Amino acid sequence: MAYGLLKGKRGIVFGALNEQSIAWKVAERVVEEGATIALTNTAIALRMGTLNDLAAKTGAKVIACDATSVEDLENVFTESQKELGGKIDFVLHSIGMSPNVRKGIPYDEINYANMTKTLDISAISLHKMLSVAKRLDAISEGGSVVALTYVAAQRSFVGYSDMADAKALLESITRNFGLIYGRERGVRINTVSQSPTVTTAGSGVEGMNLLRHFAEKIAPLGNADAEECADYCVTLFSDLTRKVTMQNLFHDGGFSTTGMSAEALEQYTKGGLDNID
Repeated sequence: MAYGLLKGKRGIVFGALNEQSIAWKVAERVVEEGATIALTNTAIALRMGTLNDLAAKTGAKVIACDATSVEDLENVFTESQKELGGKIDFVLHSIGMSPNVRKGIPYDEINYANMTKTLDISAISLHKMLSVAKRLDAISEGGSVVALTYVAAQRSFVGYSDMADAKALLESITRNFGLIYGRERGVRINTVSQSPTVTTAGSGVEGMNLLRHFAEKIAPLGNADAEECADYCVTLFSDLTRKVTMQNLFHDGGFSTTGMSAEALEQYTKGGLDNID
């Protein structure tokens, strides 16, 4: 159901690849709520994915962009304003990739050149994005930026490797840039810490299917799916959250604050461990 929460607003969605992407679901929802948008991803992702299908469905302009490139980001913000007819009201940062995770390199044997790429793509790209937008005065007063993160920024998860470090940096950038951008331009910046979700990027993390199952047992409300994450992002882009900024907002069915649920404990004891002292 649409409520017109974003009627007349303009946005840029970074990171949609295919129908599994959270960014894809966000793009669909913001348009349903009345927004007009531009879509962007790397040139290789545009060739590999199906972003043109999403563009046709949403009426969005597709602009190729490597979010680690300041020049590309300048082009995205400039062209998006021209295409959409004014300053940008909201931005979604849904960008993350770790060569170490993709190659299955253990955290304690990490390749540091790969780690530098992980941090640049998955976190520093947000800083570059915000810096370019601020310098170009591309985001309107009261605008909203949301970046997707994960609870591994606070807690250790096997297999998440240097992506956990990247998410921690992403959240730090949100706080530090949010202080400046909020005071000077009224722009709010938040991260959404989403449940483990079936996406192309997430599938590269070792044990992700088991992690989703585990989280489903722990979270009192169960895992939040991509469509529900898109709904939450809509509220953060809307005027209903005008005073919410510099926050890491958990959207995980309560997983992040639950120690042990009855369901998880029952499954644990069924494994033959119920007689442990």
